[in-house]
Amino acid sequence: MHLSLAPLAYFWPRATTLAFYDAVADWPVDIVHVGETVCSKRRELRTADWLGVAERLAASGKTVVLSSLALIEAESEVGALRRLVADGRFLVEANDLSAVQVCREAGRPFVGGPTLNVYNHETLRLLEQDGLVRWAPGVEVGATQLDQLREAYAGEGWVFPPLEVQTWGRQGLAYSARCFTARALDIAKDDCGFRCIEFPDGLPLATREGEAFLRINGIQVQGDAPIDLGDAWDDLQALDVAVLRIVPQSPESTRAAVDRWRAAIDARQAPPPTGEPAGFWQGAPGRGPGPIG
Repeated sequence: MHLSLAPLAYFWPRATTLAFYDAVADWPVDIVHVGETVCSKRRELRTADWLGVAERLAASGKTVVLSSLALIEAESEVGALRRLVADGRFLVEANDLSAVQVCREAGRPFVGGPTLNVYNHETLRLLEQDGLVRWAPGVEVGATQLDQLREAYAGEGWVFPPLEVQTWGRQGLAYSARCFTARALDIAKDDCGFRCIEFPDGLPLATREGEAFLRINGIQVQGDAPIDLGDAWDDLQALDVAVLRIVPQSPESTRAAVDRWRAAIDARQAPPPTGEPAGFWQGAPGRGPGPIG
């Protein structure tokens, strides 16, 4: 079982981002995903910069994956994607079917990212035929669905692909062509001024009663509370999950989560409970435990 760090979803200043990945080079993670997955207007780091980050992480012994945008809308975004795929030194995480197509045309294997919307074994099998070598299920695909998919694969005589499951961090719930941050600040998306850089951990959104509910992050909406699958350790073992995925937040909380899950992997036992919700893993509401009412 390996430990991975998902791509950074937030828009941080260039120096902050580079310092973060310089620190990650010494963290006890096996796989690091890098790249912009939320908004192509975030240009503190360009394609060449992300490749430079990838090179430095690879030199430190990490396996690096270049993550693509979750929502590709423009030809310029396809062009940037083609440059990532053409580099050829690193796996690409395809988070949009356009990325799957570019990888397939180039004959490159890829990681199936959590925004590909895979819910049945036929779709997953087609993606494997296109080059998928590992799958990171969407946050709404829980233990029961994964077990059913594995059974369907076995029934067809197929070998189920390696799984990379998010075990800690805020869940990305929705993406839109519109910008939620710009909307919240009452400004136009095309003239946003890159205001999401002012919210390095997302813009909190509360209910009318003042209860913390969501985080707004550009075109992405996240759950407010980080989920934790520490209580699902037995499920992760039973499903033969190959990679446990940590989704970055602040450097301090992310490092603490990495250390906690690394200790669990090394000891081959569940990490200490945190009281954080398990999200959709057990068919419960995404914001916390308990049956769906």
